[in-house]
Amino acid sequence: MRIPPRSRFLGATALAATLLLGGPAAVTATAAPAAPAASTAPVSYAPVPYSITAVGDICYSALPAQAHDTLDLIDKGGPYPFPQDGTVFQNRENVLPQQGSGYYHEYTVITPGSQDRGARRIVTGEKNQEDYYTADHYASFDLVDHGC
Repeated sequence: MRIPPRSRFLGATALAATLLLGGPAAVTATAAPAAPAASTAPVSYAPVPYSITAVGDICYSALPAQAHDTLDLIDKGGPYPFPQDGTVFQNRENVLPQQGSGYYHEYTVITPGSQDRGARRIVTGEKNQEDYYTADHYASFDLVDHGC
């Protein structure tokens, strides 16, 4: 199996980012402010807000064949089957790591038998050349590991 050329850009940067973010699931928490020390009134604590980044990983070889086709088209710069392909992905679901506007772009992964674009997509991150796969229309993502 041919490994797409994008894989040569991942290397140490992607590994370091994964390690620094704590692997596939990173948890961020913030505590509620403490009550003043002189107060004798009962203290009520608000729930601690948190967010879980639902990004796992998937081996390139485990992707469906149609995702391989989409990644090949991305590497070639098109042509793409749908006009929405290559457009900016806004990350409104806040599942992917936060980046500036225009960082992510989305591409359709053809779903056999679907009468429309279906739910499967590849979302790319331009700076680090990362590729994310979603089979459930942005509810979750897997970072594509091009080395396996």
